[in-house]
Amino acid sequence: MPQFSALLLTETGGKLVRMETAELPPGEVLVEVRYSSLNYKDGLAIAGKPGVVRKFPMIPGIDLAGVVRESSAAGLPAGTEVAVTGCGLGERHWGGYAGYARVQAEWCVPVPAPFTLRQAMAIGTAGFTAMQCVDALERHGAKPEGGEIVVTGAAGGVGSIAVALLAARGFRVTASTGRAALGEYLRGLGAAEVIDREVLSAASAKPMEKERWGGAVDTVGGTTLGGIIRQLRANASVAACGLAGGTELATTVLPFILRGVNLLGINSVEVANGERRRIWARLAETMPLDKLDGLTSEVSLDRVPLQAPAILDGEVRGRVVVVI
Repeated sequence: MPQFSALLLTETGGKLVRMETAELPPGEVLVEVRYSSLNYKDGLAIAGKPGVVRKFPMIPGIDLAGVVRESSAAGLPAGTEVAVTGCGLGERHWGGYAGYARVQAEWCVPVPAPFTLRQAMAIGTAGFTAMQCVDALERHGAKPEGGEIVVTGAAGGVGSIAVALLAARGFRVTASTGRAALGEYLRGLGAAEVIDREVLSAASAKPMEKERWGGAVDTVGGTTLGGIIRQLRANASVAACGLAGGTELATTVLPFILRGVNLLGINSVEVANGERRRIWARLAETMPLDKLDGLTSEVSLDRVPLQAPAILDGEVRGRVVVVI
């Protein structure tokens, strides 16, 4: 039976080990993993922070892309290229930082053309979440003529892809970031304007401020999300998908009842397979491949523990693909 390398976490830390496929947990589909990606959750897990890994030992990696080698599921024969994002990988179920993974068929999405396996992981959970946000905004009435869309944490994984997707769909995008040096990078993805994150997170005694945003993708939460809500135009929406700036939300009911704004929560982990395929199809239709490749860097599996602290410190730009 095949042997492979894996990053294995225990209560006392993590290390690269050699394993056999017989050691993997049960599942309907055996995937030979070619790529994974580095996400904020992965950084937390590798750093031993509480709240991500639910049981030990654990192979982290909330994303994976590879080739089906064994399958008991109809519609996923051996040789199918698949992507799995979220679904408890790296949290409750052994994840993508290994040469093989055994997963449930419900979690698998055949990688749609024109994406390669590497590009599927350049998207990963971050890009999937970004597309969910854009989709939710559009389903709640966002249109290019309805005003500029602000994206917070714009230089991160979700933010970078959200900027590119929104620009590709004709929206005027304002990118909010705490890293002014990345202004050129963000404009290259399609941002028409780059603002400092303090513009949104600054304290205000007003429950509502001058209407500005026709919509927002917020990866930060906390005071930033409160600032966005105060500045949304009438009937506009913010898709909230992150908490890097904190879990508390200081706001009032006034923007909701006087302007009719919408707060849209985005959960990218527990998503039915049909909906997953729909979001991936929208990504395949919309994501500019040149921009996707331009925002992506690579790291080998053995270097992931060294790279993980950077994503926790907000030092990672765009997406990091892990080469398995």
